[in-house]
Amino acid sequence: MNNDLREDSTHKILLVSACVLLKPDGTVLIAKRPEGRPLAGLWEFPGGKVDEGEAPETALLRELSEELGVRVVEDDIEPLTFVSHAYEAFHLLMPVYLCRRWDGEAQALEGQELAWVRPEELSGFDMPPADEPLKTTLRGLLDRL
Repeated sequence: MNNDLREDSTHKILLVSACVLLKPDGTVLIAKRPEGRPLAGLWEFPGGKVDEGEAPETALLRELSEELGVRVVEDDIEPLTFVSHAYEAFHLLMPVYLCRRWDGEAQALEGQELAWVRPEELSGFDMPPADEPLKTTLRGLLDRL
């Protein structure tokens, strides 16, 4: 085992769920983190932290309602991919789900800016380091659907 992995294993693991909301026209929703929050000004997929004892899917449905005002039921999300990324203070583990059906119109309820973009346009948006790989892999994943 190399030293980098051993050192990395001492980091606290932060579990976060994220969602790729996909419209029939092929666009996906991204949100810009508002000022005053960590990584402010960077774009990300909606979602949020999983509370202790909470399932990632439950957390995602809660976060989509709180952040965007949309209602999603668990049967309408499906696992798409995941991200594992070491930040300096913690290690992020992020299951990413796909959702093609929800109730309501997405609204910026937490001061974030929203944008519906084509997956090939993601390269023009600055994202947190953990999300960066999704810019390229998302297109391939969605093309297979």
